[in-house]
Amino acid sequence: MDYRDLKYFEVIAEEGHVGRAAERLYKTQPALTKCIDRLEEQLGAPLFERAGRGIRLTAVGATLLARSRQITLMMDDTAREIGDYANGRAGNIRLGCIPTLAEHILPSVCEELLLEADKVTIDLKVSMNDALLEGLKAGELDIVLGPVIQSDDVFQTEEIKHDQMVVMASAHHPIFKRKRTLRTLLDYHWVLPAQSVLSRQWLDNVFDRHHLARPTVQITPTVLNMIMPLIERTNLLGFASKLNLDAGRGNLKEVVLKETTMLRRMGLTYRRDMYLSPAAQRLIAIIKRRYDAE
Repeated sequence: MDYRDLKYFEVIAEEGHVGRAAERLYKTQPALTKCIDRLEEQLGAPLFERAGRGIRLTAVGATLLARSRQITLMMDDTAREIGDYANGRAGNIRLGCIPTLAEHILPSVCEELLLEADKVTIDLKVSMNDALLEGLKAGELDIVLGPVIQSDDVFQTEEIKHDQMVVMASAHHPIFKRKRTLRTLLDYHWVLPAQSVLSRQWLDNVFDRHHLARPTVQITPTVLNMIMPLIERTNLLGFASKLNLDAGRGNLKEVVLKETTMLRRMGLTYRRDMYLSPAAQRLIAIIKRRYDAE
């Protein structure tokens, strides 16, 4: 059944007159008569009957009109939905994000995305960068927000932001009453992530290069957002993103040492061979618009 025939049929039914329908549609009367003939042949029943100088629907015609209007609404909804997907206003994004950016960067990005595209859904995985990259490589994620990696044949990375990892302590920690050196840091216990985490490896290497013992770790949380509260409420030292200080955590203070300041380049990573939906491309555009200038 031709969709145009149904649309013409709707107008004929509304006008109750082939001539008036022809004027409204800018078609000839014979063309509309052939349209009705085709529909009646396909359905095996008449759609109209004579009514004075015009025509009116038969019971079969009334049923077809109701169905045709449902089809029209469905087609209109389908066109809008496809348009939303095509323009990135709808769709699903599988996003991986390291904990620091998930806490300090992602909320404002999501706020802007949902203002532009309130039908988009996001499956968010928060983890360390190595686990996220494995998920990206396996095709389980579309985009990863985390430390910049070397672009290669598999991954493409675009830098968006600089970050610093620094030693932190409670604002009332006794270390702030002393001269601070690498050796001083070893007088206290630490809360640090597992040794498989790159930032922990970097910090350990700092002490190795200076021929010092590595920090004594008292707590090793697997949930990294526990590190900040533990630093704030104990005399443990920690190593975390300076974004935590920028966010206004008043109970934290940086233990300033050049040797223990780690520069991190943060970026977007995605697979070169993976299709990025318009919704994912919209998210990337928002992130780059917000942070490329930095």
